[in-house]
Amino acid sequence: MTKTKATSIGRRQILKLGSAAALASAARLAFPSGAFAATAGPEVTGVKLGFIALTDAAPLIIAKEKGLFEKHGLPDVEVLKQASWGATRDNLVLGGEANGIDGAHILTPMPYLISTGKVTQNNVPVPMSIVARLNLDSQGISVAKEYAGTGVQLDASKLKEAFAAKKAAGGEIKVAMTFPGGTHDLWIRYWLAAGGIDPDKDVSTIVVPPPQMVANMKVGNMDAFCVGEPWNEQLVNQGIGFTACTTGELWKGHPEKALGLRTEWIEKNPNAAKALMMAVMEAQIWADSMDNKEEMSAILGKRQWFNVPPKDVAGRLKGTINYGTGRLVENTGLEMKFWKDHASYPFKSHDAWFLTENIRWGKFSPDTDIKALVDKVNREDIWRAAAADLGIAAADIPASSSRGPETFFDGKVFDPENPKAYLDSLTIKAGA
Repeated sequence: MTKTKATSIGRRQILKLGSAAALASAARLAFPSGAFAATAGPEVTGVKLGFIALTDAAPLIIAKEKGLFEKHGLPDVEVLKQASWGATRDNLVLGGEANGIDGAHILTPMPYLISTGKVTQNNVPVPMSIVARLNLDSQGISVAKEYAGTGVQLDASKLKEAFAAKKAAGGEIKVAMTFPGGTHDLWIRYWLAAGGIDPDKDVSTIVVPPPQMVANMKVGNMDAFCVGEPWNEQLVNQGIGFTACTTGELWKGHPEKALGLRTEWIEKNPNAAKALMMAVMEAQIWADSMDNKEEMSAILGKRQWFNVPPKDVAGRLKGTINYGTGRLVENTGLEMKFWKDHASYPFKSHDAWFLTENIRWGKFSPDTDIKALVDKVNREDIWRAAAADLGIAAADIPASSSRGPETFFDGKVFDPENPKAYLDSLTIKAGA
């Protein structure tokens, strides 16, 4: 739609207003031809969505808190806390009708791992679809305080000598992530391998649910971990460890969590799927405003959501990074992004990178047809339909499903048109 003065005013209002009624009123200004002109209502009034206590679940939580699901005809949406990514998977396999869930705030590779039966009981495939990205950036790689003297930051090789010494003394190097083949697993593997540390041979990788990371490092159960916020920030605030780097320093503007739905639910409820997306999009727009970060931190910190002090959430939401080593950097541009830079759009090229990395580490076979699998799971068409009904400005809708070649901090380049060349450029990988 053509951007008008009224639209601009409506956008500012939608970012600042707190009540659901005021938000809906502002939305009518911002999106005059949007949801309010929709021709077909949702087939159901609700859907069961899972979330993990991570800041990037904010779009679902804000949509619930601000009445956006109700506004789009889904007053009975449930946003249900999950104990771990394994529990999320199990409840998705069950489905909402069997006391599980229909969709979730989820690690982007998981819908692919579930759809292909790679991580399900008896390897039974459960078709899943990605309908949106929930955020970009703002995960962290944190290290136990005992390694502060190494000066490790982006260059993981500074840990090699210390890790070798600990192993020589009979110790085990434990590196934690949140789900095998998930985003945190891939980020910490990339970081270690870029520093010449083989994540399959030189360390032991363990699975720890995000909310349990800080407590486990406190009692010495791990040497390093990768997780989303607010847990890296909380680690620093409690003086237990430090952040070596954020994942945005590995790949600035990287994709992170997705909104995944059971494909069966989408097929039964296509209008509801679109309505759900519209509510989430509006929440992402609201969440992206710096004017709303303090309020969002307070909301997320509530007992029913994260049960943490708002200060553990706020800093990195704003792009202020306290690394815990006396290094404090403001205005980094590495804040969590929910809408700007096309953060919400599920680029197929991004999904292709996650699949390629999971080929690298043996989760998928080398002969996997990446394009065919992405085309099956990635439902960018639902995102575009929701954007059309909301009247999203053309500038906020990508012209292509690919962002093209991506360059990482170590100079490696991923071209979604030639993933094999990327794989061939990597010296540390499964079986190498």
